[in-house]
Amino acid sequence: MSDIFREVDEDLRREQYKRLWDRFGFYVIGLAVLIVVAVGGYKAWEWWESSRAAATGDRFLAALTLSEEGRHDEAIAALDAIALDGSGGYPILAIFRSAGERAVAGDVDGAVAAYDSIASRSGLPPLVADLSRIRAALILVDSQGPQELSSRIGDLARTGNPWRHAAREILGLAAYRTNDLAAARDYFDEIISDEESGQGVRSRAQLMLTLIQSREGPPPPAEPEEG
Repeated sequence: MSDIFREVDEDLRREQYKRLWDRFGFYVIGLAVLIVVAVGGYKAWEWWESSRAAATGDRFLAALTLSEEGRHDEAIAALDAIALDGSGGYPILAIFRSAGERAVAGDVDGAVAAYDSIASRSGLPPLVADLSRIRAALILVDSQGPQELSSRIGDLARTGNPWRHAAREILGLAAYRTNDLAAARDYFDEIISDEESGQGVRSRAQLMLTLIQSREGPPPPAEPEEG
């Protein structure tokens, strides 16, 4: 008897499955087709992006070769083209390198404008935007005064900022160039007293402090604390 009940139960299940398939089978097939198409489309897009990035990388290397050969105008043109239609992270790299090429060629305004365009872009990691601000300020250190440069990178010189060492050095150099030796001394003292300052920037700061002392003498003694 149990075998009969089992057969009846299986027949009922088959009949239910058949009814369900007759009713919803078309949708199941359609969904399966959509999944296959979506996966295939994503794989195709992934391959296309990878191919574009590889091609852009080849163009970037070719632009660097032009630079190494001293063909700076051609290198700038190639880099600017990558910045317009390149793929992956190469457009930002191209703008950075193009700005450097312009600085080497003496186009200070063009170089600064390129770095400023990076800093003003939305969606970039703060470190990248701040690096472009530092690079622009470094170009301008010989022509702009401390106040102008401070408006550009003064916030980067604050304690805790990753770029504070470079910002303080730039601001100190600008102060020294304009004979504001007290301000220059303060910036370089901050570099020396910062335990996280690298050996290179620390050595340069010490050299500048020596030059300042040779011009105005040792720093004034600290005022005694009131007891």
